[in-house]
Amino acid sequence: MDIIVTLFLFAGLFFFTGGALGILRFPDFYSRLHPAGKLDTLGLLLAMVGLALFNLHHFCLGALLTSLKIILIVVFVFLASPTATHAIVDAGVRAGLAPWVKGDERR
Repeated sequence: MDIIVTLFLFAGLFFFTGGALGILRFPDFYSRLHPAGKLDTLGLLLAMVGLALFNLHHFCLGALLTSLKIILIVVFVFLASPTATHAIVDAGVRAGLAPWVKGDERR
């Protein structure tokens, strides 16, 4: 069980790191939102599943309820993250922020 939990946590860390690198490396506002929305959500899913499994080491009703709450957090993030990313992109479009074009300087 410890190996599975460790794998989930390292996989989550891997996707969080990829998201952070994408935010730093991508050229403009719109493309930086992609790793922020996708990779952070997947990293959160994997890390939270690992934590929920770790919490079930000593199985009892309290631990089961805590793990269910952790999974509910994941469900909430899966609903809220795409909506928030879409709202941020919409705000950028309404503010007149032009997307990056190949050959332009990074912004």
